Amino acid sequence: MKRILIALAGGLMIGAIAASHAKLPPPPPKSDAEKAAEAAKAVATKAKDAELNAKAQDKAVANYKKNKGIAMDPKPVATKAAKQK
Repeated sequence: MKRILIALAGGLMIGAIAASHAKLPPPPPKSDAEKAAEAAKAVATKAKDAELNAKAQDKAVANYKKNKGIAMDPKPVATKAAKQK
């Protein structure tokens, strides 16, 4: 009984090792339409990421200015020469 279990376990180990070294077949080549669709999707994703990044940067700048007491709308500062007139 023990010999059968040992032989079965050994066979399973050999099968697992053989299966881990097996190669998968290469994927089929893509058509021009699939390549174009993939490129368009990549461009759209890149544009969306850039827009989200810009929004996040604007939000961070607004938060920084708010907490540092910096005015968002720059107002002209009266110079001493203008005040004296």
